[in-house]
Amino acid sequence: MGFLKFSQPPLCAQIITRLLVVAFSVAIATISFSLPPELAIAATLPDLPSSSQQILPATQVALQSSPQPETHGSFVAAAVKRVGPAVVRIDTERTVTRSLDRFYDDPLFGRFFGDDLRSQIPRSERLRGQGSGFIIDRSGIVLTNAHVVDRADKVTVTLNDGTTYTGKVLGTDEITDLAAVKITTPSSNLPIASLGDSDAVQVGDWAIAVGNPLGFDNTVTLGIISTLKRSSAAVGIPDKRLDFIQTDAAINPGNSGGPLLNESGEVIGINTAIRPDAMGIGFAIPINKAKTIIVQLAKGEEVSHPFLGIQMVTLTPEIARENNTDPNAPFRVLEINGVLVMRVMPDTPALKAGIRSGDVIVGIDNESVTSAAQIQNIVENSKVGQTLKLKVRRLDLTKEIYVTTAQLK
Repeated sequence: MGFLKFSQPPLCAQIITRLLVVAFSVAIATISFSLPPELAIAATLPDLPSSSQQILPATQVALQSSPQPETHGSFVAAAVKRVGPAVVRIDTERTVTRSLDRFYDDPLFGRFFGDDLRSQIPRSERLRGQGSGFIIDRSGIVLTNAHVVDRADKVTVTLNDGTTYTGKVLGTDEITDLAAVKITTPSSNLPIASLGDSDAVQVGDWAIAVGNPLGFDNTVTLGIISTLKRSSAAVGIPDKRLDFIQTDAAINPGNSGGPLLNESGEVIGINTAIRPDAMGIGFAIPINKAKTIIVQLAKGEEVSHPFLGIQMVTLTPEIARENNTDPNAPFRVLEINGVLVMRVMPDTPALKAGIRSGDVIVGIDNESVTSAAQIQNIVENSKVGQTLKLKVRRLDLTKEIYVTTAQLK
């Protein structure tokens, strides 16, 4: 079988052919651009069924009439714009009286320096502090930390726009580190912060801290929710009764009392900077906790905090075995899950009820308990004067001990 051979056309013929192709393409493009927009689009489409061709004009009109999306800032900017006007700076002043050193009472001091100099030595001074807060009610109620306004003689509330008001501390609660401050002559159009639901917060959610850290007004920091329900005992603040929201959004002195926001601009927590050694982490009081006591704070009432009067730790079989192998351990404990009573405080409900160091609490009111945080929550959610039935393991015995709670002072 032979092979067909194709000879190449002459070079000049190839050049002429290419020029014709380019010229034809330019002509087609010119015709397309000179057509109306609707026909130009149709010219580039393959043949369509008649039904499809009928919807093209409507589709074209919809595309032309649809508004162009507006360019917005980040969700952080939107959240801060929503709540920022309600965030305030709180400046405080208080007078501290100091007793003179014994050196100044020495007769030799009066002999050499005279009594007039002694009388000129200042016995008091004014201490100033600063923190943050946010308005939660049109009547001028500001929520902040208790330690921000602790023993303040004078409180000044400054809004985001620079407007300044005199503030009055209505109530404080050191156990939850919360306080309510009232703007004495509020404007009729005060901005208020929108309160969210801290129970709906999840680890990994965005967290936006707003406040006045280190004296810098209207500062915003961004992070995520690192951990939920971080107990105050675990944080190293045994005098508080809180389960904190932990975040890596920077919370510095001055941020205290300011809001922690979610991505929608709702307040989910109250920032607190009570751990000055915390590096890279911050803590916030869940807003739902504040919701339960804000009415009492605003009325100046004492917030109810029932207590038993014990120092306790979570016990596991592993911890118990480690304790029992230590020759210096104060006592041996049962190798079970429960809550070990380390110490019973004097003049407390627990002491009066007969609880002892070394007891292991395994239940309260027929509910099993396996952690110290669980007992703290049960007691906190009870009422002052309420009697709780504790199931206690003491050596080989199981006892039921009834304890009547008292108000924590």
